[in-house]
Amino acid sequence: MQIWKQSLIPIGSQIRRQCRIIGSLMMREMSTRFGREGLGFAWLVVEPLVFCFGVLALWTAMKPEYEHGIRISAFMMTGYMCLLLLRHIVQYSSSALQANIGLMHHRAIKPLHIFASRILLEIAGTSFAFVIAYFSLYLAQQINLPSDLILVYAGWMLLAFLGQGFALTLAGLSMRFDLLERIVGLLMYVLVPVSGAFFMVSWLPPAVQEVVLLIPFPHAVELLRAGVFGEFVETHYDVGYALMWGGILNIAGLLLISISRDRIDVE
Repeated sequence: MQIWKQSLIPIGSQIRRQCRIIGSLMMREMSTRFGREGLGFAWLVVEPLVFCFGVLALWTAMKPEYEHGIRISAFMMTGYMCLLLLRHIVQYSSSALQANIGLMHHRAIKPLHIFASRILLEIAGTSFAFVIAYFSLYLAQQINLPSDLILVYAGWMLLAFLGQGFALTLAGLSMRFDLLERIVGLLMYVLVPVSGAFFMVSWLPPAVQEVVLLIPFPHAVELLRAGVFGEFVETHYDVGYALMWGGILNIAGLLLISISRDRIDVE
């Protein structure tokens, strides 16, 4: 028993060390990106909120109040915040290494530290923005309290897990192929119609549903909406399938980053 306890001490020390490195990189990222003047760090939350409320106002003005029995403002908020979570994780991760290449001179800092700090920062900022947007619509009587809060949490975290895997995979490929880094923005536009943010699977013809559900992202969005709207709204999702894809993407991303470290030019 004593030997077992002693063997855990170095592991715990290593975990704390890695957490300190990632935490320091997150603080540095917030400082360099947002500065210390004006709103400063608050922009991490304000930025996605501005986009969300802007799109929400546009869609509310163009669409009827209800669509397929769902209030359009509630539907749009849940969908667009999910899309923002994916876009922020992927876009800010794709340029993370090049923006912080000078940090690679420090032996303690590895590429995964840089990617992890940016991904966690975007998840935290967009999560706070989602809570504020939801509470604002609730005060405006545009959305009810979640029908199942656990499903909302599960859907949001599942989407973050998928987004992280997708981001790491793209980052690893970009380290090996310079061209890919230049078309990440284009891939984000492709992600918009297939993410499930602007439609419910039940609204689609059965044949199209089968194709859409081969894509993992709509499963997480549908899970979140099941938690928000409850059983009165038909949703389609397979948590196991989405988790499988999340695991594949994360493992593939980690392997690609690991075998591409020789491509990093720190000169």
